[in-house]
Amino acid sequence: MIRKPMIFAATSDLSGKTRGKAFPADELNKRRERGMGWVPTNVQITCFDTIADSPFGSFGDLALIPDQSADVTVDFEDGTPPERFMLSDIRTLDGRPWGFCTRSILRAALLRLKELSDARLLAAFEHEFQFAGGSTLPYQGFGLQGHAEHAGFAETLSAALDEAGLRPDSFICEYGPDQFEVTVAPEEGVKAADAAVITRELTRMTARRFEQKATFTPIRDVASVGNGVHIHMSFMGDHGPLTYDAAGAHGLSPLTAAFAAGVLKYMDSILALTAPSVISYERLTPHRWSAAYNNLGLQDREASLRICPVTAKDPDAIARQFNIEYRAADAAASPHLALAAIVHAGCQGIEESLAAPQVTEEDLSLLSAAELEQRGFVRLPETLEDALQRFAANKVVTGWFDPDFAAVYVAHKTAEAAFVQDMDTAQKCAAYEDAY
Repeated sequence: MIRKPMIFAATSDLSGKTRGKAFPADELNKRRERGMGWVPTNVQITCFDTIADSPFGSFGDLALIPDQSADVTVDFEDGTPPERFMLSDIRTLDGRPWGFCTRSILRAALLRLKELSDARLLAAFEHEFQFAGGSTLPYQGFGLQGHAEHAGFAETLSAALDEAGLRPDSFICEYGPDQFEVTVAPEEGVKAADAAVITRELTRMTARRFEQKATFTPIRDVASVGNGVHIHMSFMGDHGPLTYDAAGAHGLSPLTAAFAAGVLKYMDSILALTAPSVISYERLTPHRWSAAYNNLGLQDREASLRICPVTAKDPDAIARQFNIEYRAADAAASPHLALAAIVHAGCQGIEESLAAPQVTEEDLSLLSAAELEQRGFVRLPETLEDALQRFAANKVVTGWFDPDFAAVYVAHKTAEAAFVQDMDTAQKCAAYEDAY
């Protein structure tokens, strides 16, 4: 059968979906120069393919510009055409970054970090997902046999990630039913979020070749576990790592301490960007190993921000390995937008010269509301509606983005919520399972 190779120009949009257009591969040079036509109102397509109220209507034109440094070509050697897609930027017709392009939003946040601290961000995304088609072996949390049943999938996915230019780190048969975790090595700046998009899409592509459906939904069944995205972060300068300081409390450098304090201060107002689905809030509850309070925990998987352990012994190796982990996120969020929100919050902490946050080593759900308030902790939003209200009301946070961003984003998410408002919880979970 004759074929003309195609390349998909991809963008990670406000719904956390990877959308775009394909073009003939032999037109790459032209498309890198001119791009593909894109429509402003596309930003209001929800994860359920409804269209939220849009200030753009039927007007306007944009250009989707493929970035060859984010080119993915994977030949699964199974007789199907190689998968080829390229992460892309959305620009105005005069070449400026569009205010709703998530890669451009992240670049702006990273530039702010560099200008404030002369630091570059290294980040890695851990992804949990589940096989919607199930497994034949029950009760296999972290089990060898659970891994063995899907070893072919794991090895094919690892090879695909490697072929895409990423560095596979681990593949885990996780605790939940038919649940797995895939991680890749850290990348710098925008490449870290690009790697997260690539990992999700190659996982789905690999699953289809094994007659499975991989879903990254925040939670499939509220009686069971959820699927989180854990974002590990560290800082590099021209002369080495900047995250660790042996003299700092719990090893936090002054930069890391101020950054972490900013993330915690603004966490309740950025949650709508990092955990942005209706069912995200079924997962973000105490005792789900997710996040429910704005606390920095010492090696605590209930904390929303965690100081991760190190296994190195010598000071230089410790400094390279030391990192903090943001845990109040899931794959309903665009990796670029989620990381941008976190970086902006951290930068705000640096600008405000915030003091190092208190590090917790206890179960905060046992404290009364008065005790939490006295110690400066807040319960994170318990619904998407509350999260959106806190986001829209915080003028510091909305000021990090395009002047129209907050209104457009809230309208987008309000339309998404309206799609499932008449469903019971199980039906909502099923709808998001299909969407992600």
